[in-house]
Amino acid sequence: MKSRPTILDVAKQAGVSKSTVSLVLQGATSVKDETRKSVRRAMAEIGYVYNRSAATLRSSSSGLVGLVINDLRNPFFTEFAALFQMELAQAGFATVLANSDEDPKLQRQMISSLVEHGVSGFIISPAYGDEASTLAVLDAANTPTLQVFRTLEREGGTFPLLAPDYLTGGRLAAEHLLAQGCKKIAFLGGLEGRPVTRERMAGYLSVLKENGQGPLILTGQSTRAFGKTMAAQLRKDHPTVDGVICFNDLVALGVLAACPDLGIKAGRDLRVVGFDDIEDGQHSYPPLTTVSCNIPDFAASTARQIVAWINEGVAPPPESRSPVRLVVRASSRDQTRGH
Repeated sequence: MKSRPTILDVAKQAGVSKSTVSLVLQGATSVKDETRKSVRRAMAEIGYVYNRSAATLRSSSSGLVGLVINDLRNPFFTEFAALFQMELAQAGFATVLANSDEDPKLQRQMISSLVEHGVSGFIISPAYGDEASTLAVLDAANTPTLQVFRTLEREGGTFPLLAPDYLTGGRLAAEHLLAQGCKKIAFLGGLEGRPVTRERMAGYLSVLKENGQGPLILTGQSTRAFGKTMAAQLRKDHPTVDGVICFNDLVALGVLAACPDLGIKAGRDLRVVGFDDIEDGQHSYPPLTTVSCNIPDFAASTARQIVAWINEGVAPPPESRSPVRLVVRASSRDQTRGH
């Protein structure tokens, strides 16, 4: 990894003395507001972050790992965060949790703050947008950083990625619906053009192509509300659709919630498959068929890899995919028929 920018680099960029930069970092009130803004702007331009704990951390780990999640309101990420924290605690580390709420600007600010407080490593499920800014501050941090579930892409490679085998998951879901007799299968949810959307869609597209079926893709926010809206739209505009694969379980749960009011019998008229296997899916009506990412094992593996990187300098491979499996429940099969 390249060396971090220093206070001297900031001073040169801002055209001020090293002592002035130090005063700004210490929050001194004697520094003029215009000078303070100039120094902060220079820090942002060169990717400098002030590590308050650097003096005491030169010879030892802080014992803190930053966990930056793109959407903690999604139960999938909440379950992962809780399990990861417990796994990390067993290794003697504490987790500092931050929710970027899909806001890249907030994400960058939180990463900078965590670096200032001396975290020994990062686990990040990144928010998309302004990728260069986020990657710049992570590069400057010079700290072990592991991306999970999704990745910020750039030429020349980025930080290691650990993610479920989305391609296989999509294939399993599509093959299952075809085996259940579906003639027209739609894919619902996921923002268009995002890498994670393309990955979760890829298996679906390949299976349909192999079986001579054309795709129907309706992208959008991966929420219950979007799922409810899409159920109504399918009923109105695409009445021949008899199977759906959803970007995640939230979309699928929204579809299931809308079915009774639309006169649709889920599992018979419309077969629904989600993705993630959050706990809510087990208790929906009908229970949700889904692609399980096995979050307990995923969290344990993530913890092991970041701890090995911090303690032993063993970096993970550039990309690792964890196994997935299809969990079949009543939302995708008619219980009046034989299995």
